[in-house]
Amino acid sequence: MRTLYLDLGMGAAGDMLAAALLELLPDPDAFMEKLNDIGIPGVYVRRKTSEKCGITGTCFEVTVNGEVEGEEHQHHHNCEDEHYHESEHHHEEGHHHHHHHHRGMADIEHLVNGHLDLPEKIKKDILAVYWLIAQAESRAHGVEVTDIHFHEVGTMDALADISAVCMLLDELSPDEIIASPVHVGSGHVECAHGILPVPAPATAYILQGIPAYGGEVKGELCTPTGAALLKHFVSGFGELPAITVERIGYGMGKKDFKIANCLRAMLGETKEKSHEIVELSFNVDDMTAEEIGFAMEMLFESGASEVFTVPAGMKKNRPGTMVCVLCEKDITDKIVSTVFRHTSTIGIRENLMRRYVLERRTEKIETEYGTVRRKISGTGEVEKSKLEYDDVARIAREKGIGFREALKLLENL
Repeated sequence: MRTLYLDLGMGAAGDMLAAALLELLPDPDAFMEKLNDIGIPGVYVRRKTSEKCGITGTCFEVTVNGEVEGEEHQHHHNCEDEHYHESEHHHEEGHHHHHHHHRGMADIEHLVNGHLDLPEKIKKDILAVYWLIAQAESRAHGVEVTDIHFHEVGTMDALADISAVCMLLDELSPDEIIASPVHVGSGHVECAHGILPVPAPATAYILQGIPAYGGEVKGELCTPTGAALLKHFVSGFGELPAITVERIGYGMGKKDFKIANCLRAMLGETKEKSHEIVELSFNVDDMTAEEIGFAMEMLFESGASEVFTVPAGMKKNRPGTMVCVLCEKDITDKIVSTVFRHTSTIGIRENLMRRYVLERRTEKIETEYGTVRRKISGTGEVEKSKLEYDDVARIAREKGIGFREALKLLENL
């Protein structure tokens, strides 16, 4: 299985994550050219070599309207936008004295959907990350999500980081992304409204359900942008698995600590053996199809590996539904809580099961219709393959043909 492991011993931030993933590519310069061509207003991004405690890695530098982000822009921001506490970790101290407009989520959606030259899947990922940040800030500061505003210059900086990470992960196409527990730092962070504890309130909300810890390092090591990217993309948190590493990338922060201020990414192959998984099941006979569908979405968002339904005959001759949820053992409590919150059931059955999974990998095929991904499962005697649905659907839409017809166009791949 193609696995990406993120070592978050010095936290997580958008630019560090982008820089680390960039080092995993065979041709990072070609990617930077592509990133600079997607159309973020006033933004130019470049990569620089950086050294921390004897380790050489990449620093991700974003220039907005000719100004390098981080050199002036530090604490002078509205705390409703915890997003720009990023400066505490990455950026040199200083104050930003210029006046800029602020953008709300509607503006961000318009900018991403209307101006960025990117595939729809990547746009959806970018907006999903922004929504995580906006929702967290809403909860932290008692402001409606629709009233959350992002500092314009800072937004362009963050948009470059988030877009880069979403594009890089699409290009790397790992089968799974695992990360270490998140080091959040310690102490306090200064903002326009006063001094707040680390992790900053918005970051703390985003990290709910994710293992995190503090330490001796004073400062904000995990930013809202970094936390939201982890929340959206990482499927599990834990120790480094048995992995045959092919490539290693180091993404450097801009501040210096006694410990190397870097995020390390490792890409390689893992052999997945059988492991234990929890099956939770329950029956309902008083929920509509829409309510059950929404509950299933919430269960997937909570980390369920699989959710499916089976028609069931209930007492008093009522037709009902049995809902089955598969999840990793360490998130059982979270899944149980989600079930009780979003369904009418008053009882849940639990079974501990052993699960066997074929090794999986994804390969990219260049065709006359664009890049098409093929998912391959298994090795040796048993091997199965399937074209990525999103890629086939894209071709069907572009050609104005049915999905089955689009498959026929690709049947000789």
